[in-house]
Amino acid sequence: MAGSTEAGAEHVAEDGHEHRSRWPLIAAIGAASLYLGVGLVFVGLDLVPSVVPIVLGGAGAIGLLAGLAGWANEAFITDYLQNRVDGGSDLYATTMILFLVSDVATFSAGFVYYTFIRAGSWPPAHLPPLLGSLVAINTVLLLTSSLTLHYGHEALEGGNRRRFLGLLGVTLALGVVFLAGQVYEYYEFVAVEGFGIGSGAFGSAFYGLTGLHGLHVALGVLLLAIAFGRALRGHYTPERDTAIRTTSLYWHFVDLVWVFLVVVLYVGAAL
Repeated sequence: MAGSTEAGAEHVAEDGHEHRSRWPLIAAIGAASLYLGVGLVFVGLDLVPSVVPIVLGGAGAIGLLAGLAGWANEAFITDYLQNRVDGGSDLYATTMILFLVSDVATFSAGFVYYTFIRAGSWPPAHLPPLLGSLVAINTVLLLTSSLTLHYGHEALEGGNRRRFLGLLGVTLALGVVFLAGQVYEYYEFVAVEGFGIGSGAFGSAFYGLTGLHGLHVALGVLLLAIAFGRALRGHYTPERDTAIRTTSLYWHFVDLVWVFLVVVLYVGAAL
């Protein structure tokens, strides 16, 4: 235990000074730029040239991904390559929880907007049938992925590497299929039903909330893909599972938000 503490201290202060990372700031600036670009698409196209949201959104997405990649590399991969003890598990898990708590505010803003819509004239003039087999299948896929990830992590902690790899791979596949299902749902609504983001206030709320969630799922799939690639290289052991713990927290949060979204948006719209 003492050796783990000393190794963790060296990681934080190898030169006698507290280490400060620039990557969270880069990720935060990227996220702000991305959200601003998307927001301008919704409400600001008559205020700025159309190229502005594209540039802001594109640059923000690159900045967000670069910041998260650099942060993950600095927090997890560098430690492994330098054979440091994985002593910051609780710290990183707590940081992820704090991030998810702040992320609740992002989704809450969208749900508040939807609440104001429901308080007005209802139902909308053009409301396609939202509830269907595709929503049910996507929900089952996402909930199943939480179970496979949970039991995969348990397998890692129990030293069963083969089972861990299998369940982690299944979780990744389920996430990809969910995203494909959401893209197909969008195609059906837009091309077949004529229900797009410009279909009134409800259209903007629907695509804003489901699109925001889809962005979070896509990021989760990226995290799972990185974790799976590292798992194939043998980077994880029962004592080195911090990245799996934090990724699991994020993925379970995304699944929980989806359940709430289905109840409020899909089921709620039909009431």
